Amino acid sequence: MSDASPIRIGTRDSELATWQAHQVEKELQKQGHPTKIVFVKSEGDLDLTTPLTEMGGKGVFTKALDDALLKSQIDVAVHSYKDLPTDNPLPLAVSAVMEREDPRDSLVAPKGTGFLNDDSISAIIATSSNRRKAQWLHRYPGHEITNIRGNVNTRLRKVRENEWHGAIFAAAGLKRISLDHHISEYLDWMVPAPAQGAMAVMVREEDERMIEITSILNHKETELCTRLERELLNELEGGCSAPVGAFAWIEGDEVILHAVVLKIDGSLQYDIEVKAPVEESEEMGRHAARNLLAQGADKLVEDMRKQQ
Repeated sequence: MSDASPIRIGTRDSELATWQAHQVEKELQKQGHPTKIVFVKSEGDLDLTTPLTEMGGKGVFTKALDDALLKSQIDVAVHSYKDLPTDNPLPLAVSAVMEREDPRDSLVAPKGTGFLNDDSISAIIATSSNRRKAQWLHRYPGHEITNIRGNVNTRLRKVRENEWHGAIFAAAGLKRISLDHHISEYLDWMVPAPAQGAMAVMVREEDERMIEITSILNHKETELCTRLERELLNELEGGCSAPVGAFAWIEGDEVILHAVVLKIDGSLQYDIEVKAPVEESEEMGRHAARNLLAQGADKLVEDMRKQQ
């Protein structure tokens, strides 16, 4: 590719994915690089009814972009980092993790949140995430979870049109496309998915020029925290459909990691919080995962594998 050729940025075509691609585009244009957005349809975008856990999990959103990169149809792929599997056997690399938006989960409840304080109501909450389902049922065992699929706008429409009490959304997605006015309550008690709220820039491993250009977009603090979270998930070997939450943050010169593993019906939860100096945080995610497994989470992970 000559210096005059535009950098082809691959993305899914949802409003949120397009917003994310444009953020990368703006940063590259600031460096003086011409760019071009290339839209790629994923299996997860085409099938909006099958639960994600039955479609193979996160890979359904990333495979089409992986293929486009490998075929050199695009030069850069932009992902919600939480959508990327923790194991990557392909000759592709994350060259930058961009600064994280609000990592929290949030509740959209068009008719209000009064039901949360009334134990007599068997509320119906929509989510396609096993992690959210398990944590919600752990806190509200009398509630019912129903599946919901589609992009942010589609899910907002569904929660308005159905007789559900609410649906769970990543706050980052709503904030990025100026839909956070729909948020009824931030779920500060819910541990987010590893790397939730962060964007990943992926390139071909051998494309040294793209690695050099895009690595400038890397946000070191976000990269460190999301790496620990994804290490933990990888070590648990539960895959994306396992009810695992992990969130790391930096306070002063220390990094703190909080993580949970749950039974899918919410009846059992293991959790851990560890801290270490930033410069000594190598393998911290893996050590935390091994601690969770030793507590008994190994049985939960094994049960999930049998169900997949």
